[in-house]
Amino acid sequence: MGGTPETPLRITPEMLLSRRVDFERRMRRFPPLTVAILAVLLLILIFEIRVGALESREAIVAMGALARERVAAGDYWRLLTAPWLHGSVDHLLGNGIALYILGMVCESAFGRAQLLVLYVLSGLAGSLLSVLMSPGPSVGASGAIFGLQGAAIVLFRMHRDRLLVRDRRVGLVLIIWALYTIVGGFMEPLIDNGAHIGGALGGALIARYLHPVVLSPLPPERSAAIRRWLLFAIALLGAALVGWLTSRPL
Repeated sequence: MGGTPETPLRITPEMLLSRRVDFERRMRRFPPLTVAILAVLLLILIFEIRVGALESREAIVAMGALARERVAAGDYWRLLTAPWLHGSVDHLLGNGIALYILGMVCESAFGRAQLLVLYVLSGLAGSLLSVLMSPGPSVGASGAIFGLQGAAIVLFRMHRDRLLVRDRRVGLVLIIWALYTIVGGFMEPLIDNGAHIGGALGGALIARYLHPVVLSPLPPERSAAIRRWLLFAIALLGAALVGWLTSRPL
């Protein structure tokens, strides 16, 4: 009773959190939207090969590749079709591995609707910077994939006190992929590093306005906003498809 009083305990932010979320345990090993995107990319590449779109510069441009002079002439739809095309099987293979990993991360973190918005708008941001930096032609999903990487970096930085990531090898794989892709951009004329930079910056910016559903459910007021952005992304893809179809020779 008459002993020395205990020293008051200082409350830290870490103590206020019930526990950190184990992000890897929350990840689905089969992300359905990511797998669907990969399937679409594969089908498009098969179509490219069947119609001879990879045989010449003119053929890949006719297929929908990004080319500055064509965009300046009014083919704005190319800003959205180029990220769905690839220059070779190896090109798609390298992108596909990174897309599966980053898609699994972002689909678990943000959900399917926000992932599609992030993917489409990151690809568009990559195309815009690509047009400014290079005359083209260029194709590839790596601008959109770099957007997913930028978003993942922002996610883990903004919520580093709440998210636990145990396996650092994922980060190493992504760094190796980024270096591989950038080096490939100097060696393969159809791969444009401008798209990589633009996609990464776009994804990082977009991620600041996304809601991490891995930490808490999407609030109703945010759900309405996400639906509007989702409809906008789908409308962009639809407009690009219409532009591509109307450009095809009869």
